[in-house]
Formats: sequence, structure tokens, C-alpha cells
Amino acid sequence: MSKKKDQGMLVYVATDTHDKQAAIYIYRLDASSGALQLASVAGGVESPFFLAFHPQGRFLYSVSAVQQSGDKFVGTASAFAIDPNTGALTLLNEQPIPGAFPCYISVDRTGQCALVANYVSGSVAALPIRPDGTLGPASDHIQHHGSSIDPQRQNGPYAHCIVIDPTQRYAFAADLGMDKILCYRLDPQRAKLTPNDVPWAQVTPGSGPRHLAFHPNARFAYVINELNSTLIAFAYDAARGALTEVQTVRTIPEDFTEVNYCADVHVSPSGKFVYGSNRGHDSIVTFRVAADTGKLTYLGCEPSQGKWPRNFALDPSGSYLLAANQDGDNLVVLRIDPETGKLSATGHVVQVPKPVCVKVLPA
Repeated sequence: MSKKKDQGMLVYVATDTHDKQAAIYIYRLDASSGALQLASVAGGVESPFFLAFHPQGRFLYSVSAVQQSGDKFVGTASAFAIDPNTGALTLLNEQPIPGAFPCYISVDRTGQCALVANYVSGSVAALPIRPDGTLGPASDHIQHHGSSIDPQRQNGPYAHCIVIDPTQRYAFAADLGMDKILCYRLDPQRAKLTPNDVPWAQVTPGSGPRHLAFHPNARFAYVINELNSTLIAFAYDAARGALTEVQTVRTIPEDFTEVNYCADVHVSPSGKFVYGSNRGHDSIVTFRVAADTGKLTYLGCEPSQGKWPRNFALDPSGSYLLAANQDGDNLVVLRIDPETGKLSATGHVVQVPKPVCVKVLPA
């Protein structure tokens, strides 16, 4: 344990380069300075779009969407073993994913199942995880149905994430095309999803919900909307698996009138702050969380120091935010002030091609 701590935290970056030899970059993050050092590069999969760790920290999972012909995409989920000393990855196995263009994967806290959101087909799927970390064939697939008011982006369902709640009883899928957050009861032992008695939370038409993050206290949840540059605070009833909207806030300054698409959202480990990424404004927005209501107060936007911050991650201590600028070909480390939540530059930037997802492995 001390050896891993001295060497720094492990950071995994998925790249959309269609380079099967160099798909996931592995760095070490220095906890004192925020510096990144390249440890290794893993191949074996093509254009991984999203990553998720096994709760034991021994395995990593990714999803890829490879275009075959025309608009047809073949989806694959891959399992990797993580070397406990070096962090290097070894491909264990792959499984096809029912649906088209998987863009998100999550793993339940018991490590028994992986959940996938398919963007193009607007569906979600579940795959069992075997004791050796490998993935079994898909055990469930649910097709979404519906649309919303944007004729280009919401002409059908477009599932963009699936997130397991802190109780591990429910899974929530943000569907950009339907303007809904769909809720499923989760059976991790069987890797099965069942529509909840409260089947969804509706958001304002044209919002385009993309990613969701729960507060550490399990009383609140936050959804970032791609199409109208807003973030919604929800009260969460964990007993019923029900979300109730309490507030919607803008993620970009009022005087910014150019095109912007929100992408990712995370809550700080302390629960004091919520962060979201803006593509177009190319920034990370910071909000303070009201402890009693979960409502948000806008604190400002910090440049992501690159173009198109599709994804970002917070380290487990809440000291650093790592922004993956997809079109800027870089990974940027920002320091987080623990009292104010303010972001500031550390000066540490590494060049990495088309980064689309970044994850920090907890110690």
C-alpha cells in the first residue's frame, strides 16, 4: 500500500483515436504537486468511449463503438486486469453489447454486474461480471421509446448514461432524446433491470439530460443538460427511487451567446461543491451546495485550458480536477480549494490524443 501511495494515484484516460494499439493512457498523479507522469499505454480495444473500475480496484471495464458500414455501429464491452504494482492493463475478454453505440459504463458496488447506456439505439444493457473479473454475455437489454422537441437531436431516444444510486437498489439512465431520467430497480446478482414503480423524472423539453451524479449523502442528485446549458438539482427519495426537481441553474455566464453543449458533472467528495463541463465555452463551472436543500449557488467558470472538455474527474481527496479536452488533445490538472471550491491552474498539462474519459483509481 505504501509503495502505491508514494508512486502516486493512477489515472486512466480513454482515447477516441481508432488506434487499437494505444487506446488507454495510464498516468501517475503526484498528490502533492498535481504533476502527471506517463506510466504505460494499453491497447487491445478500438476507441473506448467510457471507463469504469471494479470496486476492488483490480479490474477496469470499457465500452467501444466501432462503425461497420454507413450508420451501423457495433458495440463491445471489454474487461482488463490492473497490475497492482504498475497499473498496467491486460485485456481479459470482450463481449458484444446489444444496442448501438455504447457511450457509458458503470459497475455496481458488489462488482457483480456492469451497466451500459447505448446512445444511438437509445437503450440500456446489463452484463454479469464473473469472479475472475471477466464479463459474461449480456443478461438484459431494455429499449427506450419516445422523443422530444428538438427535431435534430431529440427525434428518438438517446441514452447517455446509466448511474447506480448510493443504495445500490436503483439505476438511473439519462436519456437526452426523451428529456427523461429513467429509473430501474437493479438486481446485481442476476444483472437484471426492472422499470421502477416511479419510472422516470421529466425535465424541461429541449434540455437534453446527459450525465448524472449523486451527492455523497444520497439525499440529492444533479443532472447536467447538454442542449440548453443547464444543471438540475434534485431531491432524492432513496426508499422509492424517486427524483424531485428543486432547482435549475445556468452553467455559462449570461453574456455568453455562442454555441455551448454541457457534458459531464461531478460532486466533490466533501459534498460541498458541484462541477460541470461546458463544451463551446470550454470551461468548468463551479457551484456551492446548500447542505440542507441541495440547491446550488453559482461560483464561476474556470477555463479548461483546452477545447471541448467532454469529461473530467475529481481525485478521491477532492484536491484536483482533471479535465479531458477532447478536441484540445490534452489532459489538464486544476487544483481545488477545499474551502471555496475555486479552481486554479497547477501548470500541469499532458498531451494525449482525443481524450474522452478520465478516471482516477481510488487507493
